[in-house]
Amino acid sequence: MLIKRTQSERSQVASRGSVALSGQAGGLDRRSFLRRSGLAGAGLAALSALPIGGVRKAEAAAAGPLTSGATVRKSVCTHCAVGCTVTAEVLNGVWIGQEPSWDSPINRGSHCAKGASVRELVHSDRRLRYPMKLINGQWTRVSWDTAVNEIGDKLLQVRERSGSDSVYWLGSAKMTNEGSYLFRKFGAFWGTNNTDHQARICHSTTVTGVANTWGYGAMTNSFNDIRNSKTLVIMGGNPAEAHPVSLQHLLEGKELNKANFIVIDPRLTRTAAHATDYVRIRPGTDIPVLYGMMWHILKNGWEDKEFIQQRVYGFDDVRKEIEKWTPDEVERVSGVPGAQLERVAQMFATQKPATLIWCMGQTQHTVGTANVRASCIALLLTGNVGKPGTGANIFRGHDNVQGATDVGLDIVTLPFYYGLAEGAWKHWARVWEVDYDYLVSRFDDKKLMETPGIPLTRWFDAAILPKADVAQKDNIKAVFVQGHASNSITRIPESLKGLQALELLVIADPHPTTWASLSVEAGRKDGVYILPVATQFECKGSRVASNRSIQWGEQIVKPVFESKDDLEVIYLMAKKFGFADKMFKNIKVENNLPEAEDVLREINRGSWSTGYCGQSPERLKAHMKNQHKFDLVTMRAPKDEPEVGGDYYGLPWPCWGSPEVRHPGSPLLYNTNLGVMDGGGTFRARFGIEREEKLADGTTRKVSLLADGSYSKDSEIKDGYPEFTLAVLKKLGWDTDLTETEMATITRVNSANPDAVSWSLDLSGGIQRVVLKHGCLPYGNGKARMNAFGLPDPIPVHREPIYTPRVELVSKYPTLPDAKQFRMPNIGFSVQKAAIDKGIAKQFPLILSSGRLVEYEGGGEETRTNPWLAELQQDMFIEISTADAADRGIKDGGWVWVSGAENGSRAKMKALVTERVGKGVAWMPFHFGGWLGGVDLRKNYPPGTDPIVLGESANTITTYGYDPATGMQEPKVTLCQIVAA
Repeated sequence: MLIKRTQSERSQVASRGSVALSGQAGGLDRRSFLRRSGLAGAGLAALSALPIGGVRKAEAAAAGPLTSGATVRKSVCTHCAVGCTVTAEVLNGVWIGQEPSWDSPINRGSHCAKGASVRELVHSDRRLRYPMKLINGQWTRVSWDTAVNEIGDKLLQVRERSGSDSVYWLGSAKMTNEGSYLFRKFGAFWGTNNTDHQARICHSTTVTGVANTWGYGAMTNSFNDIRNSKTLVIMGGNPAEAHPVSLQHLLEGKELNKANFIVIDPRLTRTAAHATDYVRIRPGTDIPVLYGMMWHILKNGWEDKEFIQQRVYGFDDVRKEIEKWTPDEVERVSGVPGAQLERVAQMFATQKPATLIWCMGQTQHTVGTANVRASCIALLLTGNVGKPGTGANIFRGHDNVQGATDVGLDIVTLPFYYGLAEGAWKHWARVWEVDYDYLVSRFDDKKLMETPGIPLTRWFDAAILPKADVAQKDNIKAVFVQGHASNSITRIPESLKGLQALELLVIADPHPTTWASLSVEAGRKDGVYILPVATQFECKGSRVASNRSIQWGEQIVKPVFESKDDLEVIYLMAKKFGFADKMFKNIKVENNLPEAEDVLREINRGSWSTGYCGQSPERLKAHMKNQHKFDLVTMRAPKDEPEVGGDYYGLPWPCWGSPEVRHPGSPLLYNTNLGVMDGGGTFRARFGIEREEKLADGTTRKVSLLADGSYSKDSEIKDGYPEFTLAVLKKLGWDTDLTETEMATITRVNSANPDAVSWSLDLSGGIQRVVLKHGCLPYGNGKARMNAFGLPDPIPVHREPIYTPRVELVSKYPTLPDAKQFRMPNIGFSVQKAAIDKGIAKQFPLILSSGRLVEYEGGGEETRTNPWLAELQQDMFIEISTADAADRGIKDGGWVWVSGAENGSRAKMKALVTERVGKGVAWMPFHFGGWLGGVDLRKNYPPGTDPIVLGESANTITTYGYDPATGMQEPKVTLCQIVAA
C-alpha cells in the first residue's frame, strides 16, 4: 500500500519547513512513519500540545504527477462494485504511488481499506509467476506454449469422447466487459452454454426477480441518488463493510434530509449501528416481513393508488397473499413485533421518496428470486420507483459482476439478455458475421444449444451424479476456471468428490486459489494446470458499477512476471482449437492480444436490447478524463461542456442508439418525469400486450399489460405502447424517417419479413434512432408485474429454508417439490423432509448465516495475500450470542468446532462472543480458505504462493438448497452446532 501526497500538498508542507518529514514519510507505512518520526508511544500525546499555528486547514489535493517524469493513469478498484476510481503514478513502468481520485463523482477522494491497498495486488511477491503443472503431486514449472498445447489436446480428447458440454467454462466478474464477453463468445464457439461466473452465487436471483418485474435486472438508481431519499430501508445488506465508500452517500443523505435509516437484518451489523431503526428478523423470513409491512400499508390506505392503476399489473392477485400475513402471523414466523413493523411501513409508504437497498442477504436463499420480487412489489405498492430518491438500489459485490452479467457470461442467455432461442443465436451470428449453421455444428445438438447450462453452484454434482441424471451427452469431465474462487461455492465436502472425478482442471488466475489446494487435498496427483493471469490493473477495458455506469480503466503497468491478459488467454485457447480467425474476425489482434477497444465496438454493434450500443471507447475515455465536470448528485455534466456535455457519468445503460446519437445514458430507470433524450424511461413492455385471465365463474377476460395514461415526458404517444418493430413504425407513419442505408440493413436482417425486425434486432440502429426522435422508448411502455406469470412462484410465497429450526412451520410453508432444473434434479423437498425425519434441528440447533468483512473480498485469496489487509484480520471466526456461548462453555477468543448438518462436516475456528447475533443464530465471514476440517492446507499451494492468512471456509458447513429459477445456493441460512475445542 502506498498513497502519496499530491505535489501541491507537498509544496505547502515544504513552505512550512516540513520537507524532510513529508519526503521521508512518502513511502512508509503508518507504524514506520511514527517510529521514524519519533511520534510513537507517548510521543503521540505531545501532538495535543502543538500551538494552534501549527495546524493548517485541510485542502483538497490536486491531481497530477507527483514525481518528475512520472505519468498518471486511471483505473477502477477491482473489489466491490461501487466503482471507485484509482489514480496511479507510474515511473519507468513501475507503479510507484496511488491516490483515491478526488475528481470521481463516485468515490470523491476516498477509498476503503481494500481500495487503498490495491497497488499490492500488482506488486505482491505471492503472485503466480509462470504456468505450473501438477506432476506426481508436485507443482512443476512449464512454459506457456507447453501448457496451452497440453491443455488444448486434453480438452479436445474430452470433447471427442464426451461432447462439448462435458467441459465447464467458469469465468469471472473480475474480468473487464471485454474479457467477460469474449469468454462467453468463446463458449459459443466451443459449443456449450456451460459458461458461468460469480453472479450465479450473488445476484442471479436479483437479475431474475427484478427483470421479471419491470424489465431489466439491475439497480434502478445510483449510490449518489440515495442522497435524495427521505427513507432508506436496508434489508439484507451491510454496506458499511461490503461497500464502505458507498456509505458516504447514504450517511450524507441521511444527515441532510434528516432521513429515516432503517436496517432489517438478523445481525446488528456495522451498518445497523448507524440506523434510526433496527429490525432483527429470523434468517430466511424476508417475505413474511415484507408482506407484513404491506399488510399495514393496505390496512391504512397508504398505497399509491394512482401509480398502481397506471403502471402496475396483478395488484389484486398480490393483495390476497398480503392479507394472509397478519401482524400475529408475521411475528410468529419472523419474530418481528407488529407495532415495530407498522412504524417501518408508515415511514416507507408516507415519508417519501423511499428506497429499498439489498445485497446478498436477500438473494442467497432457495427463495432468493421470490425475496427480490417481494421487495419490488413493496416499491410498486408505494410508488417508490422511477423517481429520484426511490428505487431498488441493489449493491453488487464484484467490480464487474453487473457488466459480466450484461455481456452474457451466463448459462441462460447470450450477451445482453437475448436468451438462447434460435432467433437470439441468429442475431449474434449476424453480429459476429459467422454462419448460424456453423454455430449449430459446434454443439452436441441443437436442443442443447437452446437449453440453459449447468449453474456453477452444481458443477460438482454434474461431475459425480449418475450419467442418467445429467441431461447432456455426458457428465462434466473438465473444468477451466478463469478468475473464480472454489470456496465461494457451498457444500465443499461434495466438491472434493467432484475435483477427484475430473480428468482435467485448469486454473487461470493471479493466485492459485483454493481450487489448487483443495484439488491436492482431494487426492489429485496430476491433471491440474495453473496459468498466471494479470490483474485488471495490468489490462485495459471497461467495467460496470452497480449503478450501471460504465468506466474505462487504463492499463497502469504491463503484466508482471509471465502473466497474461485475460483477452490473450482466451485468444490463445481459441487459436489452439482452430476457431480464432472466425471468433476474432472483426477484432484487431496484435501479438496474440485482442484490442479491447475493438471488442467494445463489437459489443456496441450487437447490444441494442440493453442499450450498451451508445458507449463507445471514445466516449468512456472522455468521461474518465473529465470526471470533475459531473455533478455529485445528478451525475450529469453541463450541456455546454465539450466532449461530455449533457452526459450522465459513465453513460449508465441503457444508452440508446449508436454513439453518434449521443444519448446521455439513463441514471434512473423508468423515470417518466424526464424525456427519453434526457435519460427518462418507462417500464419495459417485454411480457406482451395483454393477458387472458380466468375468472371465478370459469369465463375469461383479457387484461392489458400496457401502461394506462402514463408515459415519459415529451412522448408523442400519450399512453402505453408495445415494443417497436418496423411494422409499428409503419402504422405510425414514422418509417419514412429511416434512411435508405438503415432500411437496407433492416431488410438484410430479415429479408423474408422486414416488418418483423424489432428495435433489438435492427443492426443499423435506425428503429431506435427514429423512436427516440419521437420521444418514445424502443422497448415500449408497459406495466410492471406484481404477478410475474412464468416464474415458479408468480406471486412470492414464503417457504421455510431447507434446513430450518422451525420444523413445525414446514407443513404450512414447505419448499417446492423436487423437479428437474438446469439439466439436473433439484431434490430440495426430499432433503427438507429427510432433515425433519432425522431430527436434524435437534442435533444442530443453531441457525448459521454468513457475510462479508470490510478487510476481505470474495473467496479472499487475493485480499488475504495482501499484507496490509492480512494484518487487519488474521483469524477465521464465528459469531455466537452470549447466551448460546454460556450454554456451551465457550469463551470469547477461544477455539471452537463448528459442525454442519451434512457430510459430517466440521471446521475449527475462533469464537467471537457478541450481542450482534441473537440467541439461536451464528454468523461466519465467507472469505477464508486454506484449512479443511481443522487441517492446515498450506503445503498444498505451490511454494511461495500461499496466502498470508488461511482459515476454514464457511462453505465447508453450508448445505444443500437451490433457488428453482436460478440455481442460486443457500449460504445465508442452514443449521450447525458449536462446541468448545
